[in-house]
Amino acid sequence: MSPTATTVGGYLRDLPADRRVAMARVCSMIRRSARGVRESMRYGLAFYELQGPLFALESTEKRMILFIAEPSVLENYKSLLTGVLEDRSAIEFIDLNRIPLDSLEKIVRDSVAARRERLKTGKAPTQKELLVLWKINEEDAKAPPPVVRIPMKEEVTEETVVETVPEEPKEPVEILRAPTFKDPAMTASSRPRVKKAATEEKPVKRTRAKAAKDDSAAPKKATAAKKTTTKKSSAKEEPASAGDESKKAAAPKKAAAAKKTAVKKASARKTAAKKTTEKAEA
Repeated sequence: MSPTATTVGGYLRDLPADRRVAMARVCSMIRRSARGVRESMRYGLAFYELQGPLFALESTEKRMILFIAEPSVLENYKSLLTGVLEDRSAIEFIDLNRIPLDSLEKIVRDSVAARRERLKTGKAPTQKELLVLWKINEEDAKAPPPVVRIPMKEEVTEETVVETVPEEPKEPVEILRAPTFKDPAMTASSRPRVKKAATEEKPVKRTRAKAAKDDSAAPKKATAAKKTTTKKSSAKEEPASAGDESKKAAAPKKAAAAKKTAVKKASARKTAAKKTTEKAEA
């Protein structure tokens, strides 16, 4: 039971699982069957009102009780139900797993009809009258005042002071070190090679840098050499080709001139021979 809850939903959330399921089924049945009722939480009970309280539902650790405001309706069903409390106009349910919802739904519908008939002729019973009928003490059903917890003062515990005794100084321990004198018997192989390795690395780094420079400059030199050779070959080929063409063009002219000179020489020889023969005959 949670009397501090202000709504039925909050009241149901605080109940254990078995009681929460059973009471939620009855509450939903009442809301569905009794249209127009108003649900509220009072005195730790779920109240359903229609021009005044009509039903009240209570859930305890071992049972659930449904209070009915119209005793005449309950008399019609007391032979069909078990756990009817006539002196309190209520129905007590001990086994929450076996709740006769069909019979309860009929009781709810008949109670709504009886309340409307009563409102036509007179007034509905007040809350005080119903609390007396249901034998519910109003003072006991009120919500208890909230519990205010005042924190107790913290107990002051005495701090235990631990005195630290200085330790006696211990005798100094002699540390044996290796001799640092130079031994002439040390050979070159037994001497440290740290400096040599450092000195050897320097020329290696230089040669690598030079090799990298040479490798980077090699393609540039090769391209420059190719350019120069192509230029020379083109320069040589151009005049050679021009001379050959001029020689070829002058060759037929020379042959024609040679023929002319040969003809002239032959004619001159013939004329000279005629003259010599004429002189001889004379």
